[in-house]
Amino acid sequence: MKLQTLLLPASFAAVALAGPISYGICQSGCAAVVVACYTGAGAVFGTVPAAAAAAMPAIAACNGAFGTCSATCATITLLAPIP
Repeated sequence: MKLQTLLLPASFAAVALAGPISYGICQSGCAAVVVACYTGAGAVFGTVPAAAAAAMPAIAACNGAFGTCSATCATITLLAPIP
């Protein structure tokens, strides 16, 4: 058996590392971090109660970090090969 016959399929398996599953995992990580950030600011992610008005700068920082994280996920998974 030729060595080329063995190595060619193995090289394809090593390349298929990213895609929709990786994107979903990355976005889940971003969501978990933003929920923790909101909790640290004394708010609940997805809601803005009146009591959290004092925490608005912290919430804005959480939103900015979430946007950056989401954009990074999109960039990384677009550059990576799709299985």
